[in-house]
Amino acid sequence: MTPSSFSLLAVPVLVFAASAGHAGQPQNSASLNGADAQIKLVFENIQQRRLAAALDEVDRLVVRHPNFRLAHLVRGDLLLARAGPIGKFGNTGHASTERLDELRAEALTRLRAHVNRPPADLLPRYLLWFGPLQRHAIVIDSNLSRVYVYENAGGTPRLVEDYYTTLGKYGIEKNLEGDKKTPIGAYYVTSQIPGSKLPDLYGWGAFPINYPNEWDRRLGKTGYGIWLHGVPSDTYARAPWASDGCIALANPDIEKLGERVQTGVTPVIIADRVEWLTPKAWRVERDAFMLQLQTWRADWESLDTERYLSHYARDFRSDGMDISAWSAHKRRVNGAKTWIKVTLASVSVFRSPGKQDLVAVTFDQDYRSSNLSQQTRKRQYWVVENGRWRIAYEAPVQSSKVILPESFPGKSR
Repeated sequence: MTPSSFSLLAVPVLVFAASAGHAGQPQNSASLNGADAQIKLVFENIQQRRLAAALDEVDRLVVRHPNFRLAHLVRGDLLLARAGPIGKFGNTGHASTERLDELRAEALTRLRAHVNRPPADLLPRYLLWFGPLQRHAIVIDSNLSRVYVYENAGGTPRLVEDYYTTLGKYGIEKNLEGDKKTPIGAYYVTSQIPGSKLPDLYGWGAFPINYPNEWDRRLGKTGYGIWLHGVPSDTYARAPWASDGCIALANPDIEKLGERVQTGVTPVIIADRVEWLTPKAWRVERDAFMLQLQTWRADWESLDTERYLSHYARDFRSDGMDISAWSAHKRRVNGAKTWIKVTLASVSVFRSPGKQDLVAVTFDQDYRSSNLSQQTRKRQYWVVENGRWRIAYEAPVQSSKVILPESFPGKSR
């Protein structure tokens, strides 16, 4: 048999060719994890026509992860290739066409992610300002079915690991209950549920996030129970688009991810395609926004109520008040004060992916004045209006409850 007769070569060659536009761009050196690193090495050996080495590596992979079905499929093709030409990737009569299509999609998705690694010299646009307690942030690239974990390295994001993931079977931008889509936006991990308290469908365990968040509810989005979770014990990974909206990772991966997650603290940014900025451009965006935030705080302290209100958008909403009601309320309250002092602590600022310029800001507010003092955990959403950042939502942060996914086994609807 000649290497050219082995059609699996077409898979990595096709993907590598499709990514040729990235040639010469430095790739991020964060190490791949476990099975990801091994399957990448298998495909690299195939691409280089080192089929014996590929078979040796995939043999080690299936011993380590016996439920990794994609690895078994690749191994079967490699064994068949010894006997003669094979027709296509996944040349087996023992699996359904649908299942083979899912495994082929997984193979291509993993390969696309490996040849489109996050550029080493660029940063994700969304992670503008880490709070002092936030050790890590999670950024999900839906287009690549990839979960990226960034470390807070003195305020600058630094990629430390990444994982393959499964997303909603009908895509992204969740809007309605039951649409089986994964939401796009900026969220937080709200809790952790061990696998021992869940059906086997969720594997090692789960990390619910706060979908729908305050902005989602403002837009009228429905649905609930979006989790990062594991997979059933009889499999290693699922197809790229196969969940009911949740983010599903291999059990070893969700377990390792769990070592970095802080409940109530870790942000989860879900994007269609991650936007990248140079460090200089990222700092410019960050500093420009932080200046607006501090100017809002200073204008509040100044007791110049009209200047303070100029920071609010025309379509502002807060606890049932629109901009007219909010303005009247603030004029009345501030008119009775002789001084105000506002301190912001534990500030975090994350840009929300999507078509609209939207930034979520969370902070501990210490408000003191001549006739009232109070401490509040607050969240704001800022939008760009007439070329300037303005506040479109502001309210105290509400505690999140654990809500089961829409398709949780045995759950009454």
